[in-house]
Amino acid sequence: MRIAVVGAGRMGRCHGQVIKSLGLDLVGIADPLEEARVLAITECGLIPNQVHEDASSMLRALDPECVVVATTAPTHAAFAVEAIDLGARYVLCEKPLATSLADCDRILAASEDRGASVAVNHQMRFMEQYTTAKNIVESDSFGGLCSVTVVAGNFGLAMNGSHYFEMFRYMTGESVERVSAWLSKEKVQNRRGPQFEDQAGQVRAETASGKRLYMEIGDDQGQGVHVIYGGRCGQLVANELTGSLYLMERAPEYRAMPTTRYAAPWKESSDKVEPTEVAGPTRDVLCALLKGDNYPTVQDGRSAVASLVAACMSNEQGHRAVAIEETVSERDRMFPWA
Repeated sequence: MRIAVVGAGRMGRCHGQVIKSLGLDLVGIADPLEEARVLAITECGLIPNQVHEDASSMLRALDPECVVVATTAPTHAAFAVEAIDLGARYVLCEKPLATSLADCDRILAASEDRGASVAVNHQMRFMEQYTTAKNIVESDSFGGLCSVTVVAGNFGLAMNGSHYFEMFRYMTGESVERVSAWLSKEKVQNRRGPQFEDQAGQVRAETASGKRLYMEIGDDQGQGVHVIYGGRCGQLVANELTGSLYLMERAPEYRAMPTTRYAAPWKESSDKVEPTEVAGPTRDVLCALLKGDNYPTVQDGRSAVASLVAACMSNEQGHRAVAIEETVSERDRMFPWA
């Protein structure tokens, strides 16, 4: 399998290392920054003629079967569509999928027209902290998942919040139907450049069945990532930086009692899973794409972007709940996400 990587920043080099570790043929990596190209040679075990300044020229010259798009978000759609048009059968794109819903739709249309498979590097279904949590919250003893609350430092709504929209979809098996948001007035500057902006604040998302996602990522918070899963008969608290899990569930004989018995006798336990890391789950996404099974699709990536758009609309429109279907009115709007 001949694979090329567009973008030699931190994630691009990570992709290069993953490709090499799988024994696949990394034919080239492109980036306009000389410093990034030099690092790619060292970190990905390449020779100088395998790194390129211009991505389009590289794609035309090398004719890769698979292309990884690891640039900043504004160019995701252009490079993904170009790769597909040049004959790539597989494309793996970093998140967020694009900076507009129109660009998400461009990628989707190109993949359907050409029969290409496109994955988005939303890795949750391959991360132990979520697969373990999913097994717990779907158990009879937990009583079903009702809500997910993310309390974290100021990690940015688009940069990391987009992952939690996909995590919520994965955990519940439902797409977000409406979003409310209270976003900070101060913009979150991104280290990738002054042209990029993100936002902090508070977000509430809801599915058609009433399951809720809350994100408390205020710009006055600066430490940690905890996720609390709430069910009828239990709570699961995950420290995502350490991998620690704490589970509290009602004792079996009290599970049928009303939810007002929130302090009914319980049992508790703790566990440890692999804390958040990037390379392993990224490898799993690529492998799933190449196998054609259980990878995060363009539709999944678009769903996360639509939730981001709805959050911005809600914040601008008096914090009302914005239905995902309403985001069609902002389809062509470009957002300054990295």
